[in-house]
Amino acid sequence: MGKIISLANQKGGVGKTTTAINLAASLASLGQKVLIVDADPQANASSGLGVDIRTLEFTIYECLIDGVPTQQAIHETQIKNLDIIPSHIDLVGAEIEMLNMENRERVMERLLNPLRTVYDYILIDCSPSLGLITVNSLTASNSVIIPVQCEYFALEGISKLLNTIKIIKSKLNMGLKIEGFLLTMYDNRLRLANQVLAEVKKHFEGMVFETVISRNVRLSEAPSHGMPVLLYDAESKGSTNYMDLAKELIQKNI
Repeated sequence: MGKIISLANQKGGVGKTTTAINLAASLASLGQKVLIVDADPQANASSGLGVDIRTLEFTIYECLIDGVPTQQAIHETQIKNLDIIPSHIDLVGAEIEMLNMENRERVMERLLNPLRTVYDYILIDCSPSLGLITVNSLTASNSVIIPVQCEYFALEGISKLLNTIKIIKSKLNMGLKIEGFLLTMYDNRLRLANQVLAEVKKHFEGMVFETVISRNVRLSEAPSHGMPVLLYDAESKGSTNYMDLAKELIQKNI
């Protein structure tokens, strides 16, 4: 059975979508069958994988609200073994539309559970909020990856996310685990970055990925070309970092 992992942090700009795209691409290149679920109305994971969201008939919005089968919303990407259920700006209004649904916190779970027999990994790119869609994503997931930028106020908001995870564990998803904290945007020349690295490893001992994602120009350029860094520049530091992360994740889940 495949594993469903949410990437979540309500603090924006921490490398959440970058991680979703590039971890998924790296896993796929290592022979894993991977699905990205873009659960962020900004749809950056969709555009970052070359999906033209203006031409789509079905997205995660239609699956959640209209009951469209997920198979009709799944799109192949330019990377073998990597598919995506794209997002759309309409997802902004989905939380209000879901308010009267029965078991509204479990809609995503019902959609994704059947796909666990098809994919090795299903990565959900959550929006930077702790609303109903994110609650749905966490309820559907086996675990959570929490990206943390190596910058000032890095831990800001994490306590709120951890509290949300705790509530979901107690009320909706007893099996939910933290897959790991992932340090991103690391620059070893900066004293602050090294301080944050040490602080996070100390604070969340045993829960932090060994792999650290460095700041990298090619990594930040790749989404504007609609491709993961693996296709844009496979030799770049960003590409090798995410390949290391993919290997670490696979090893962790053997």
